[in-house]
Amino acid sequence: MSGDHYYFGDNVTMHGGTGNTGIVRNQTAATPPAVRAAVQDLLQLVEELRTGLPPASARTLDDTLPDLTAQPPERHRALLAIAGIAATAGTIGRPVLEAVNRILELLGAQ
Repeated sequence: MSGDHYYFGDNVTMHGGTGNTGIVRNQTAATPPAVRAAVQDLLQLVEELRTGLPPASARTLDDTLPDLTAQPPERHRALLAIAGIAATAGTIGRPVLEAVNRILELLGAQ
């Protein structure tokens, strides 16, 4: 998970001086600061949880994380997937599950 990049809002990547496609619009509206902070907290908790997961669950978790900064439908699916993994992890997953629920509340999705 180290070295991964998670973007909130627009992202611009330039490769040379020709053939650039412009701005990638990751979200239609600015992400509220409370949601950004809650997602950062979740990412820290996920990293702690990951060490106690079987390799297949850890890979699934890693595959899901980039969608946390996607458009609302993908972000919602990612949050539910993370919550499902945390729920199956038992006691060690409880903080992650609570963090997901906090984000869903902030987004008005619960």
